[in-house]
Amino acid sequence: MITQPGFGHILNIADARRAAARRLPRGLFEYIDRGSEDEIAIGTNRRQLDAIRLAPRVLVDVSRPSTEAEILGHGLPLPLAVAPTAVAGLIWHDGEIALGKAAARTGVPFCVSTQSITAIERIAAESGARLWFQLYVWKNRQRMLALLDRAWAAGAETLMLTVDTPVGPNREYNTRNGFGIPLKASWRAGVDVALRPRWAIRVMLRALATGGVPTYAHYPEEFRTKLGQAALSDDVALAADVTWEDVKLLRRHWRGKLVLKGILRVDDALAAASHGCDAIVVSNHGARNLDCAAGPTEVLPAIADAAGERVEILADSGVRRGVDIARFLALGARGVLVGRAPLFGLAIGGADGAERILDILAAELRTAMGFLGTPRLADLPVTLRRPNQ
Repeated sequence: MITQPGFGHILNIADARRAAARRLPRGLFEYIDRGSEDEIAIGTNRRQLDAIRLAPRVLVDVSRPSTEAEILGHGLPLPLAVAPTAVAGLIWHDGEIALGKAAARTGVPFCVSTQSITAIERIAAESGARLWFQLYVWKNRQRMLALLDRAWAAGAETLMLTVDTPVGPNREYNTRNGFGIPLKASWRAGVDVALRPRWAIRVMLRALATGGVPTYAHYPEEFRTKLGQAALSDDVALAADVTWEDVKLLRRHWRGKLVLKGILRVDDALAAASHGCDAIVVSNHGARNLDCAAGPTEVLPAIADAAGERVEILADSGVRRGVDIARFLALGARGVLVGRAPLFGLAIGGADGAERILDILAAELRTAMGFLGTPRLADLPVTLRRPNQ
């Protein structure tokens, strides 16, 4: 395990999460950390991952384990990608660039969000990362397609359409904390920021000094507003009428790989394959949207069995240890996206902190593979303990 200077005390993701909670304003931390409504799904995701048992093979040579993977036609040193997150630029100054740098150092892709605070052009120029681009469909499809042209020109090679957020989620803690997008001034938010002066100085005041109040950098300039204001146009509002016709449109327009993120049903996985998608992400959005949604581990085996020969299968939601990655791969995923964990690292140390998190996950994965007697990732499915075995 590589130990970045200053992060020797961060031994696992839980350590980073606690440190991030101390660094960030409560409203911002809970925005990235918590779920929706009664937050049942967060606990369910964790319990379901913990319930997956892997049966180790013994007397296998694991002296030279390999975590190399091929995802969407590219060889990677790890079966990982950094998931898209909307407000990484509020967690650390130029946070999207920092996440990209961490991903580049680790050799894995970084997926840039439609709602990034930093433009993909800057992320590409300053991070050196292999970039994917995540899309929320806008009501004005032509403006959306123009955004995709920007992403392609900047070097994004994969388009990831988020399909599990047709409406806004119910996150009541944001209201209680006085935090939300758009940002709104309140006494609670003011006290919250005052209690985290390091964040206020290093992130918010620095942003104000260098570029003013942050904005969504991918919105058309004439409609771009500060995060404290509502959108100026319905054109860039998120569409609630997204259908398979939009997938057809994207498949015709986008020249790179196309991925659908947020699949939890076999029929939807098969439909994605039939519409020319290259991959799907089996995900319940990290339990941040529908609180009664199935966990990805519940549905992943059936989806992999039905569609795994027709479309690449990735997964996410709830990864906190390297063995969680092994579990997803054993269930049939080819790769795993990690979202919250790198954000915790970002909060405590920018690119170095996020890289520390990716290094921890990689080291834990190698350790799990050693104990499981699986020198290659492709060996992991044989260790899955199925019922009655």
